[in-house]
Amino acid sequence: MNDDVADPFILTLRFDEVSFALFDAERRRHFPPARNRIPAHLSLFHKLPADGERQIRSDLAEVAAAAAGPLPLSIKGLRFLGYGTAYTVRSPALDAVRAELARRWANWLTPQDAQRFSAHVTIQNKAPAAEAKALFAQLHTGFQPFEADGTGLLLWRYRGGPWDAAGAFDFAAP
Repeated sequence: MNDDVADPFILTLRFDEVSFALFDAERRRHFPPARNRIPAHLSLFHKLPADGERQIRSDLAEVAAAAAGPLPLSIKGLRFLGYGTAYTVRSPALDAVRAELARRWANWLTPQDAQRFSAHVTIQNKAPAAEAKALFAQLHTGFQPFEADGTGLLLWRYRGGPWDAAGAFDFAAP
């Protein structure tokens, strides 16, 4: 059996270069190194079927082309995850893109992907509880909201550990 057929897809948002560099540096600094196999990301869908690839790619191209330029993102705060920390992200434009894809893929969605969407970028997870609490307190103390842009959609193939890039879909220029 061809592994590509069995491996599901993950869909994430691509950030502008400056924001990605900040999120990824935070993730490299704070995520337990043995568990940090992927770059910083904002997951839109965690498990899309490999056998839906043709439809997934078609839908992504169509939705990205209709998105009228970079999506404005507001990084509003931090979320404590119990064993880590994530930046909370607010964006009506991103919510609309994700809702449209969820509508198209409703029959494919896992319970995790069918639940209410809560955009975030995890920079630490699966850390010892005391370490996680300390990082959250430290970051929360100096946190200032900031803005970022979503510049496209990134499709990944999940292979049980690191992800393999499977496609990029730029948001259309305004």
